[in-house]
Amino acid sequence: MVLALACVSQFMVILDASIVNVALPSVQRELGFSGVGLAWVVNGYLLTFAGFLLLGGRAADLFGRRRMLVVGLAVFSASSLVAGVATTPAVLVAARIVQGIGAAMLAPATLAVLNTTFTEPHERARAFGAWSAAGGIGGTAGAVAGGAITTGLSWRWVFLINVPIGAALIVVALLSLSAVRPVRRESLDLVGAVTATAGLAAAIYGVMQSADHSWTALRVAGPVVAGLVLLVAFTVVEARTAVQPMVPLRLFGSRSVAVGTGMLLLFGGIAIAMWYFSSLFLQNVLGYSALRSGLGQTPAAVTFVVVARLATALLPRVGVRALILTGSALFLAGFGWLSQASADSSYLTGLLGPTLLVAAGIGLTFPTLMATVTADAAAEDAGIVGGLSNTASQVGGSVGLAVLTTVAGDGASTAEALPAGYDRVFLVAAGLGTAIALISLLLPRSSRA
Repeated sequence: MVLALACVSQFMVILDASIVNVALPSVQRELGFSGVGLAWVVNGYLLTFAGFLLLGGRAADLFGRRRMLVVGLAVFSASSLVAGVATTPAVLVAARIVQGIGAAMLAPATLAVLNTTFTEPHERARAFGAWSAAGGIGGTAGAVAGGAITTGLSWRWVFLINVPIGAALIVVALLSLSAVRPVRRESLDLVGAVTATAGLAAAIYGVMQSADHSWTALRVAGPVVAGLVLLVAFTVVEARTAVQPMVPLRLFGSRSVAVGTGMLLLFGGIAIAMWYFSSLFLQNVLGYSALRSGLGQTPAAVTFVVVARLATALLPRVGVRALILTGSALFLAGFGWLSQASADSSYLTGLLGPTLLVAAGIGLTFPTLMATVTADAAAEDAGIVGGLSNTASQVGGSVGLAVLTTVAGDGASTAEALPAGYDRVFLVAAGLGTAIALISLLLPRSSRA
């Protein structure tokens, strides 16, 4: 029950980041969104989700994992209800912002629950494999589920479906998780919480603006610089003035945490290149609909799930490095193959084969990285380490999306420019895979999550 609770919660959190995309035209028509405002139906959720993850992780340590899981589910479900019945753009965007906060409470709490429930290495590896697979399915199922729900029911059910699921998960959480008192009682590091959350939110907001403005524009550079300054201030506070730091810097004394977090940042760009840009290639170059594109990515999603489960069986026996190096080799082969795709490519030879290779690489790499970062965390730090790993992946994805969009040509639309731009994206992703392989050599040789 604990594993099912964590997996379904993670599935719901990640699904909600992608399921809305197909429903956006219907939302715009019914509520009268402007083009700029409509983007915030997606961005509002992603911004607060990434920005509040560290705070959500530390709160799980200080106030209890079950409590934060239940509160996160309640906030997420209640805001989903408000989004589903919204009658104005402002109400829908506000609900999505609160949804992101609920998700930021929920995601690190699920990792903390897994890390403290499954303590034997083989069981923990299997649990993290299932958790990773659940998130992967949620991310790739968004287009199919969103298209089916919007067509068969209404865009409102894209949000309303979370309400009964969330209510059921709250009941499961109360029944399956014991109300363990936090290992230590501390007050929340308010200065650290404010500087970290505001810094992440500002930097990610600036990166999001790069979709419509140049990197040197004030609307991009201003928030990014402000965010970086706040994050530097946060580091100083944690190192010198915080009596009970929100993110104890001693955590980075573990090579598994420090190196694994760095690799998760790069992995965020890998995931964006695979799922987002291969979907764009299917739609913008091969002419697929959003729903058909989602179905076209289904074989890769299935491959990811199968390989992730296989990776969890292999991890305790072969170790972290072997799986990451194999996954990186698959990234290099798959993205190298994808970079040869053109408008004349067929789905079977141009997209299916290479995306299966990349999906297998993701299946080997992602659960291994998550298990590695959290493996050595003490019970009192399980929440914040879960927040760190989630934050690294989310920030890597946000920055990766902005950078790779620029690499793709930033709006180029000619028949020749589109595939050429996507091919450049896939070559950069192959480079990221190589960088992950090189950085993995810094991991402890005996690291076996």
